Amino acid sequence: MIETQPEGMEWVVELAGRSRYKFSLKKINRIIPREDLARTDIPDATPELIRAYALHDEQALLAIVRYNRLIDTFLGLTTYSLQNHLRTTVRDIGQIEIDELYIGVDKRGCHYIIPVQAKGGKDKIGIVQTTQDIRFVEEKSPGVKCRAVAAQFMKDKEVALFELGLQEGEIRVTEERHYRLIPASKLYQEAIRDYRD
Repeated sequence: MIETQPEGMEWVVELAGRSRYKFSLKKINRIIPREDLARTDIPDATPELIRAYALHDEQALLAIVRYNRLIDTFLGLTTYSLQNHLRTTVRDIGQIEIDELYIGVDKRGCHYIIPVQAKGGKDKIGIVQTTQDIRFVEEKSPGVKCRAVAAQFMKDKEVALFELGLQEGEIRVTEERHYRLIPASKLYQEAIRDYRD
């Protein structure tokens, strides 16, 4: 099947209803953290007990993002975790699972639904999962803005966050930020002042 892929395209497996799948040709799109992006130091608010037992997987990443309120910092919203591993169905897609679902509110009182996918270890952010997350919001909460986020573990306690959106039928990165979690005592005071600008 690989030999039938045109240059710059790849076959992906998509849900096509209950217990049905289809192959679709999609433009090759790898969402990986940029190496040249600046990082923001954040005081690590993860409880020590959680750190002691956390693995380097999706569940650990979701916990770290939640305890450190990284979704709030990244999107500039006040957000609340509504549900983890939400299993639901979407018309013409079938059953999906959203890693974590947040509800957000901005300073004007506008509401947002924020599906989050998390990838730890060597797993890669999936464009198919992001598309499903966005379609879920469109179907279940029409009129509420979707802000799809993906989180990826990096080296040295760094977390990459991406805001993703659909443009011309393809998933695009609309924002990317890197955060490094460090003890508050190690925050660089000059950098804290610089962040205000």
